[in-house]
Amino acid sequence: MLDHIGLTVANFAEAKAFYLKALAPLGLGIVMEVTKEQTGGDEHAGFGHDNKPFFWIGTGDKPKGGLHVAFAAGSRTQVNEFYAAAMAAGARDNGKPGVRPHYHPNYYAAFVIDKDGNNIEAVCHAP
Repeated sequence: MLDHIGLTVANFAEAKAFYLKALAPLGLGIVMEVTKEQTGGDEHAGFGHDNKPFFWIGTGDKPKGGLHVAFAAGSRTQVNEFYAAAMAAGARDNGKPGVRPHYHPNYYAAFVIDKDGNNIEAVCHAP
């Protein structure tokens, strides 16, 4: 099951304003923002509802594939296993398994870059 998807945008303020307007009729709005200070340089806005962001926009270098996809994992062990399997299959590291408290205290994820430049993540939200 997909957990969330993210797009890199050229103009963050413009894209944020666009998606706020475009997604409002669907009952979606910004439920979380991640600042440049929290990430070390990029900023992100997560759109969704009921405090669950599932569509993200953000700044940063656009990978060749241009896409970020996160798969929901049932446990932290599954996140670790995803990372190990992806690396063994030829992925590049984009963030070893670990807690990302700037998203929320239990956000445990791993990130890899596939052979086409896509940022692929596995995430577990359980403690």
